[in-house]
Amino acid sequence: MTLIKTLLGKTPQFGNNCFLTENATIIGDVIMGDNCSVWFNVVIRGDVHYIRMGNKVNVQDGAVIHATYKKSPTNIGNNVSIGHNALVHGCTIKDNVLIGMGAIIMDDVVIESNSIIAAGAIVTKGTHVESGCVYAGAPAKKLKEVSIDLLEGEINRIANSYLMYSEWYKDAEK
Repeated sequence: MTLIKTLLGKTPQFGNNCFLTENATIIGDVIMGDNCSVWFNVVIRGDVHYIRMGNKVNVQDGAVIHATYKKSPTNIGNNVSIGHNALVHGCTIKDNVLIGMGAIIMDDVVIESNSIIAAGAIVTKGTHVESGCVYAGAPAKKLKEVSIDLLEGEINRIANSYLMYSEWYKDAEK
């Protein structure tokens, strides 16, 4: 069963139709919107600051979402995919964003809507990712603009696929 832990009087809250795997860990001041999924071995730790997640956010296997004590909360918009083993820390991610596998997003980063952070990218403290752009590398830099093909074929496809995958698991539990 998912480890959902109250800490310092704050209990995680979940919207409608969320899917949480058995070994995910969600602690403290976390509020999640509707149609979200939290996959195997994910840790979402709202212990030192709050974490807010919009609707249709998927947090894939092994990802960690955290914040910085009394300084940098984490805000995640709608229709966001956070890839396997990504680290999202004390930042703001707006709507329609794909965070690639193994990417690291550091404190005070702002990722504008309709953007992609490539797998393995390291987005350093305070970086402002332009809307509609792909950032890659270490440190991450603008690589190109997000085309309609990337928006539909990657950002929306992955978010919609994870909504479908979570339904498979829910059906299997019945």
